[in-house]
Amino acid sequence: ELGRCVFCTGSLIGQIETAHKVPTRQLSERLDAALGTDGHFGRLVGLVLRSQLPSWFQAYAEMEARAAYISTYQAQLVYGLLQTEAYARAVLTTGLPDNLEDLLAARLERQRILEREHPPVLWVVLDEASLRRPIGGRDVMRNQLVHLLSFRTRRWVRIQVLPYSAGEHASLIGSFTGIRFDDDPDLVYTEDLISGHMTANPDTVKEASLRYAHLQASALSVEESASLITRVLEESYGHSEGPGQRAVA
Repeated sequence: ELGRCVFCTGSLIGQIETAHKVPTRQLSERLDAALGTDGHFGRLVGLVLRSQLPSWFQAYAEMEARAAYISTYQAQLVYGLLQTEAYARAVLTTGLPDNLEDLLAARLERQRILEREHPPVLWVVLDEASLRRPIGGRDVMRNQLVHLLSFRTRRWVRIQVLPYSAGEHASLIGSFTGIRFDDDPDLVYTEDLISGHMTANPDTVKEASLRYAHLQASALSVEESASLITRVLEESYGHSEGPGQRAVA
């Protein structure tokens, strides 16, 4: 009966009840409406989806959700919070996971922090390589670049591109992310081939902050970065986006 009310099968409801299936946010919100539970399932689903992330990543995702300021340098990929669904699917597929759809839902759930009434400041430095590598194929990558340009209107999101012409730079060793909180110590997060690592060691945080400042100084300005993204769209995908023109997928 509940399945009929929320437009799914009774079998799916049973699988969710027995933890064999993970509920989506949309289903959780429909359950709240059907059962009159005042947002109870909508509030819980974030925790449920986060539990689908790799165990080594869950602590970082929790810190990310509490952050007041996130600064990240990404050497190969678009940062997870800025990925389209199709781009994220292509990235996650490379790990050959058994629970691809659950991982994808969890990644998209993380992005909801940018929609909050008081979102964190997000400052992203992307290596030019992340714009040039066609993850997921031409259509997926074109839409991802258009999506990056859509953040130009977001006050709390800033994207810079570190161009190839910068040559050697302060983070040739790879990507890293810094997180600041209103009341807790700053953190630095890095990943290796197998897992991720967080630290609040003051010396590490200081070193990462210095390196990030150098990266920002070497990168193109926010406006110049948007121009480069637009140029890549035009040169690689034949896509033009003029003032007032709607993005065409």
